[in-house]
Amino acid sequence: MKKIQQNLLNWFADNARDLPWRKTYSPYHVWISEIMLQQTQMDRVIDYFNRWMKQFPDIASITRSEEEKILKLWEGLGYYSRARNIFRTANILKEQHDGELPTEFKLLLQLPGIGKYTAGAIMSIAFNKEYTIVDANIERVFARLFNLAKSVKDKNTHHFIWEKAEELLPRGRTREFNQALMELGALVCIPKNPRCKVCPVSDFCQSLKKNVVHKRPVITKSSQTVFIEMATGILTHKGKIFIQKRKPKGVWANLWEFPGGRLEPGETPEMALIREYAEETQLQIGKLKKITTVKHSYTIYRVRLHCFLCSLEDDRFEPVLHTAQEYRLVNPAELSNYAFPAGHRKFIDHLKNSGTIF
Repeated sequence: MKKIQQNLLNWFADNARDLPWRKTYSPYHVWISEIMLQQTQMDRVIDYFNRWMKQFPDIASITRSEEEKILKLWEGLGYYSRARNIFRTANILKEQHDGELPTEFKLLLQLPGIGKYTAGAIMSIAFNKEYTIVDANIERVFARLFNLAKSVKDKNTHHFIWEKAEELLPRGRTREFNQALMELGALVCIPKNPRCKVCPVSDFCQSLKKNVVHKRPVITKSSQTVFIEMATGILTHKGKIFIQKRKPKGVWANLWEFPGGRLEPGETPEMALIREYAEETQLQIGKLKKITTVKHSYTIYRVRLHCFLCSLEDDRFEPVLHTAQEYRLVNPAELSNYAFPAGHRKFIDHLKNSGTIF
């Protein structure tokens, strides 16, 4: 046990990546990085983290901002509820915790967007308190280290991994050890073609001894991918562009968008877009011009988004919103000031790069 601990700590000391939130281990930095790292790859997070800290160097700066600006800075990271929870949490910290993250696990759990894992990460990495954390990287390391023959999502296997993680935790060095385990999974004990020859704990790896590393962890059948075909269109009116803001709850809450939606059976993209505009805004559109088709993914969904330019059929601009909370008419250059879902942002970028409306 102690040999595993020491080997990992020594390896981490020599191989830890130079990540911006590791420079000071500020609780604020650790919190923001952990939220960003949920569902997002490390390489993308680094750039977003650095931009975030320039805009919001501390918790107080978040509370002085608006949710609109928070969402705009988050644009492209996806899972926007994370950004909204940061905004909510910052204001709770201002009102109830003197603008600082609490140093108690139970209090952290009461904050929006902070669950067992994130609270444990803040406690162990920021405060060096003895709290266990288990992420996907650590699950993979333990599945191989202890040759676990069932999925890491199995209840008993899940309990075993957390139990072993707690047993291995070296007192007084939680910060380094938890990060060492995650780093090992990210750099060495990777999903495909693990680098067993340079692994600091290969001598203790039961899967390696039995030559079944390639079979661990046991993979459960993933959720079936759902393919969706959608249409959206930019309505221009008197040189400006119509955008609407989604409602405060639901998918992409409070983000801006162009009206549109799923194709119904038997519909062409053009038919769907005309119907969606009428249903969402009571506007009658026509003169549709196909610009591009963009693809994007979220959770189990794979989306093909057919993108058009369009104009009013009878020049009567009297929108009545049924699926949004407000609308605006903006100049093309102003679109960069608003946060859009990924597919719509790709559409905007295509128009900008092609010089179509910019």
